[in-house]
Amino acid sequence: MSKSDQINTFSPGDVGVRNGKLFGLPFDYEECQVVILPVPWEVTVSYRTGTALGPQAILDASTQVDLFDPVWPDGWRAGFYLLPISKEWQAKNEALRKLAGHCIAKLEQGVPADDRELLLHQGEVNAASSELNDWIERQAQAHLSLGKIVGVLGGDHSVPLGLIRALATRYDSFGVLHIDAHADLRRGYEGFQYSHASIMENVLHLPHVSKLTQVAIRDYCEEEEQTLREVGERVSFFPMRGLRRRNFHGEPWARTCQHIVETLPEQVYISFDIDGLDPALCPATGTPVPGGLGWDEALLLLDTVVDSGRQVIGFDLVEVSGNAEWDAIVGARLLFRLCLLAAQSHPRP
Repeated sequence: MSKSDQINTFSPGDVGVRNGKLFGLPFDYEECQVVILPVPWEVTVSYRTGTALGPQAILDASTQVDLFDPVWPDGWRAGFYLLPISKEWQAKNEALRKLAGHCIAKLEQGVPADDRELLLHQGEVNAASSELNDWIERQAQAHLSLGKIVGVLGGDHSVPLGLIRALATRYDSFGVLHIDAHADLRRGYEGFQYSHASIMENVLHLPHVSKLTQVAIRDYCEEEEQTLREVGERVSFFPMRGLRRRNFHGEPWARTCQHIVETLPEQVYISFDIDGLDPALCPATGTPVPGGLGWDEALLLLDTVVDSGRQVIGFDLVEVSGNAEWDAIVGARLLFRLCLLAAQSHPRP
């Protein structure tokens, strides 16, 4: 059956069918414009676990998402496809998470950072994380070569680096819109080069990333503040405290969104850690922080990116816990919005 036939026989207003496909859509890989690569990896999480189960939980919750969008009612027709969850990486995650957890426990007990056993185990985790980055980059390149828009679904926030590297081979320059409770600019946090707390520090090593715009940050350390000072105008920093002060002094959120988006170049990658939202929307995420964006605030910011004429070249959604149904419900809706906006910024007949 052709895609047009599938569209004609599919009713988006019917009960969501659990057909094993994202949002219950009827399309196969070939017919979808946006492809999601799930990465069940949370090896370097430093507090609560559960994000490795996020992709499956979001898939399960996705049939509860209403496909009608008042701005783009037929947006679902672009087709959004979730690739199979890798059992190989799932198994590696389970083994290496135990090893990394052992390292973190030793550091919290005051074991010196140069402890021989600690360094050995950290080296094993770093080697596996590097292997994962390479695998994700290869996967992304394959899908990009077929004209797909690629998103990564984590897992912890370390996982999108491979996709961003792949995009860096295809775009001379692009910006990253980073929504998060944390700055993620730590250097090799807890001895892990590719820690979830180091993702943006690693991203800044890519010269093709001309701009990093960070939004809703509530937690960051002195080392990260020093990094912000060193990189200068390459990073635009919008901590939650500053955003709230703008609001308290009467600036409409719509104007604040315009100001944020104006810092970004024409091509934009969106990196969305769900803990950038108010933790009432994601209470089971790994490292929740008080404050954060409300649901409608977040959606208006994302809408403003596309309304400005900028192109979403890729995205990730990370740190969604698979241990809580509510977090998965919110995550599924946020993923749908990201897919919709990415497809909308790449119009096709």
